[in-house]
Amino acid sequence: MVSEFRVGVISSTHGIRGEVKVFPTTDDPARYRDLKQVTVVTKRERRILKIEKVRFFKQFVIVKFKGIDDINEIEPYKGAELWIDRSQAVSLEEGEYFIADLVGLAVMTDEGEKLGTLREVIQTGANDVYEVFMENGKSVLLPVIDECVLDVDLEKGEVLVHVMDGLLDL
Repeated sequence: MVSEFRVGVISSTHGIRGEVKVFPTTDDPARYRDLKQVTVVTKRERRILKIEKVRFFKQFVIVKFKGIDDINEIEPYKGAELWIDRSQAVSLEEGEYFIADLVGLAVMTDEGEKLGTLREVIQTGANDVYEVFMENGKSVLLPVIDECVLDVDLEKGEVLVHVMDGLLDL
């Protein structure tokens, strides 16, 4: 299982006092209110920064880090990713999974055959869709509904699915 999750990307500086605009890559940007620190990852370094203040502006989160009080100190972090440890992640309900834990799982059919590998989870609004990369080099999209996705077993590293009629017709 993944030990860290990306929760945002610094898109630009905000003002001259060291604040940054963060594009959140989490389902719930309000979760920034509860974060105490993040790991800032650039191509050259990983640095843990404590969060001093958070506010929201349009689709962005404005973040002020403790000890960084000048635009020149934060400027090198434009484009950096913000990561948190799994222990800081939100609690999930039964049947909910982190996308990072699902990607790469083997996808098995209820007939005992390997369909492929889960490559991506597409969030459509109505229900998620699993993109499965098949052994023949093609992809199939499986709706995440009870009739199609029968079980997710993270310990076993598998997703058990029922391939509904017409899904493999290419």
